[in-house]
Amino acid sequence: MTAFLPAANSELRLYLDTADVEQWQTWLPTGVFYGVTTNPLLLERAQVPCHMQQMKDLAEQAFAWNLREVQMQAWGDSLEALVQIGRQLAAMDERIVVKVPSTQMGVEAAGQLIRAGVRVTLTAVYAAPQVLLAAALGAEYTAPYLGRIEDLGGDGRQALVQMQRALTGVNSPTRILVASIRRVEDLAYLAAQGLNTFTISAAIASQLFHIEATEAATADFERAARALGAY
Repeated sequence: MTAFLPAANSELRLYLDTADVEQWQTWLPTGVFYGVTTNPLLLERAQVPCHMQQMKDLAEQAFAWNLREVQMQAWGDSLEALVQIGRQLAAMDERIVVKVPSTQMGVEAAGQLIRAGVRVTLTAVYAAPQVLLAAALGAEYTAPYLGRIEDLGGDGRQALVQMQRALTGVNSPTRILVASIRRVEDLAYLAAQGLNTFTISAAIASQLFHIEATEAATADFERAARALGAY
């Protein structure tokens, strides 16, 4: 159950966006994923209870794949609860990054967590100015929802490019973790615009690996090898 780590000198970081361990077993052996990302909605889809022991078990399974990071989202209906859950998640392993929503309460909680040494992603970002909140706090990541921005009638690609320019403009090291990717083509487009951190679903992973022309070419290679006595 060991995956190769992505090259240390690469700026690209790909995450698998699911809490479904069966999907991990399918895609993590490829060795291209820097980590996995989860949130309560993904836990619900994978039928994983949103309790601390289950989070610990999930993290242990993820790190058995030799991943560099696991991003887990804190929950809580008060500032105190959000901070407490965030601290508990972070205490499980130094490779865990705690996701917190970019609400007023979430930003306040993120600030407290960061001051306590917790690695933080501000998530559920929809508007370009929101990335400046992450930059001001010194959050490690900010996670805009590309597909959901487009669902609301926005130009998702342009919004993400604007966010990256804003962070570059203030010389912030905060990374944009692009989430809610619906089209595999968006990866190459945004990478060409300087974005380098993406979390993708199993469906997008399948599109990356299962290119009909590539599979046809591979079949031709094997046919020729057989004809030449390779087997």
